[in-house]
Amino acid sequence: MKIDQVRILLQKFQDGYDQRDLTKLDEFMALFAPDDELEVIGTNAVAPGKDEWCRGQQATRELVAGDWEHWGQVTIDVEGAHICVKGDVAWLAATGTVTDTIPVEDCYAGYIDFVEGTLEEEALTKQAKMLEMVRLGTDILLGIQEGETYVWPFRFTAVAVGSDGRWRFHQMQFSFPTTRAPDVRYV
Repeated sequence: MKIDQVRILLQKFQDGYDQRDLTKLDEFMALFAPDDELEVIGTNAVAPGKDEWCRGQQATRELVAGDWEHWGQVTIDVEGAHICVKGDVAWLAATGTVTDTIPVEDCYAGYIDFVEGTLEEEALTKQAKMLEMVRLGTDILLGIQEGETYVWPFRFTAVAVGSDGRWRFHQMQFSFPTTRAPDVRYV
């Protein structure tokens, strides 16, 4: 019974990402814990409280709005999600994909903008600038060979807590699998 309730919560989350209706964003945010215990970690997160490592409702709201406006079509395997419940706490794991169509000309234009911004970055050495430009340029050229439709797999994990007859997400993480060295490295 509780597993079914958590699956319904996950389906409502998927429905929100399917509809992407910014006028219903406040309603969508009711799926999340209303307090500062809420933590949502996006694919670009590296450190707590920065970029896509969101704590609290406001930061999470901004992440979701950005996803709805700029990210591709998100599909979570709701039926295949592995859900465990102990008392009023549930944890789940699911696979998913994000699908986007990026015209080749947009790839080139985005890369040129990136290069121009990198060249202006005073904190980077000339070598660092060149390495950043070459790395992204190579990634883009490799991606273009596969066509304009991009389908990226991701992992989705979450913790939900039940209270007052309803389940809400308290923690959530989206993560891309890495088959090569991670994009970020501390030195």
